[in-house]
Amino acid sequence: MSTPQPEKTSGCYAPGVIDWVFTRGRCIESTNEFVHQLAHQMNEHGASIDRLMVSLLTLNPQLVGTSETWLKSTDMTTPINASHGVRNTERYIGSPLAIIYETHKRVRQRLDNLPEDAHRAYTELAEEGYTDYVALPVLFGEVAEPGAAIIISTKRKGGFSDQHIESFRRIRDYLAPVFEVHALRHISRSLMNTYVGKRTSEKVLAGMIKRGDADVINAALWFSDLRNFTHLTETLPAEQILEMLNEYFEFVSAAVTARGGEILRFIGDAMLIVFPIDGNMCNRTACSAAIDSAIDAYDTLETLNHRRRRHGQPEIEFGVGLNVGEVIYGNVGAPDRLDFTVMGPAVNRTARLESLTKQFDCNILFSKNFAELIEVPSEFMGDHEMKGIAAPQAVYALCKT
Repeated sequence: MSTPQPEKTSGCYAPGVIDWVFTRGRCIESTNEFVHQLAHQMNEHGASIDRLMVSLLTLNPQLVGTSETWLKSTDMTTPINASHGVRNTERYIGSPLAIIYETHKRVRQRLDNLPEDAHRAYTELAEEGYTDYVALPVLFGEVAEPGAAIIISTKRKGGFSDQHIESFRRIRDYLAPVFEVHALRHISRSLMNTYVGKRTSEKVLAGMIKRGDADVINAALWFSDLRNFTHLTETLPAEQILEMLNEYFEFVSAAVTARGGEILRFIGDAMLIVFPIDGNMCNRTACSAAIDSAIDAYDTLETLNHRRRRHGQPEIEFGVGLNVGEVIYGNVGAPDRLDFTVMGPAVNRTARLESLTKQFDCNILFSKNFAELIEVPSEFMGDHEMKGIAAPQAVYALCKT
């Protein structure tokens, strides 16, 4: 049986927009660009829209959702990310979005005759000359839960007609599967970035997914490990251990990501970080970024440990090994359970350098190759045996001031 085609309605020619959605529109991968073109399509077919916002819920440790807002006055579409805490704010509570996501119902509000207690979502638009506001839930999946919302506003005198509203409802129903694809794409990228890092996620999503798929790259390498972690796990409650780990990971992450580094793996209390040498970073730039990140992390640690001492908490102590060299960057593991990591002698030496920081009672140690590429003054600590490496290796540290 063929699907009935939507009929033409006065005020907004819905079939023309729907035809665009399922031909050219569905091929647009960027949500920002899709919303921009959707607004133009709706106006070309008589919608009289001055503002179009699309909100998508997502799965992200920091964000509850993301939105794209198009304005006719500027013909620009602007993205906005919403943190999890937004649901506890005055701006969200009682707002049209809150009503949509909590009740699954449509919201319609004329803006040219607002009650005194109207929510700021309405009053702010009314002050800008908008006259009418329609917000529609977009239901996803078999459970028919709102996964997105469409908010349409106009400055048209008299607002939207009943025919406009009916057309918007029809268009919304046909937009649902397209927005579900956009939401799932956003979620997959978000989760991949969260769990494997941005560079690695881009490679995986681009198709580098088979066991053995790998590139040979050059990179500055960082390996760090907490001191006395075994003792701490035996003596501290689990929640304090998790809090300490998260504090340690957070300030190291802030230092390295600001300089182009990427956390490749968390290994218990250890971190493996790469500063790839590519079009954005040469050898010297990558090594300088790594040593500057380490120095910055230890500067932050001083302040953090001062606070921890005041609260009777154990200090965070860790060592860092730094190296530079060629590594294999790719997939390794079982056929159905893979890890995307870096491997090779340069990685092994980086971990061994970190192990020596305990022996030298020194926070940061690095290789000769690394020392030759940085401008920060360093001192030679001698040639030293490293587990699994045949010849003694030259070890360097920052000059003591």
